[in-house]
Amino acid sequence: MDLFTTFSKIAGAKLPDDRIIDGVDLSATLFEGKVSPREDMFYYRGTELYAVRLGDYKAHFITQGAYGEFGERQEHDPPLLYNLSHDPGEKFDVANDHTEIIDKIKLLVEEHESKLVKGKDMLVDRE
Repeated sequence: MDLFTTFSKIAGAKLPDDRIIDGVDLSATLFEGKVSPREDMFYYRGTELYAVRLGDYKAHFITQGAYGEFGERQEHDPPLLYNLSHDPGEKFDVANDHTEIIDKIKLLVEEHESKLVKGKDMLVDRE
């Protein structure tokens, strides 16, 4: 997800300044073993935001079976919340114990959506 920014930096290319670039430069992480500067990650499926990761926590607003399996789509309010440092398999919902994390993630989503310029869905009209 940060390939454009990272590869541009490595190649010495100037990033465009006429738009918001949400990628971060991971070259120090790749080449020097430094901690990633990325604190959050947004997970989309098509044009819908399904989940958001903030630090060790990942909140699921929508869940659905994997591509090709297509299990039932479910919306979650409040979102499901997992602590990935303790539960990388996302088996134990800790939302009730960490409402403050959910509040932080919801604010992050609001900020993200206020700056987001959605592009045309290039797959919607395919046959």
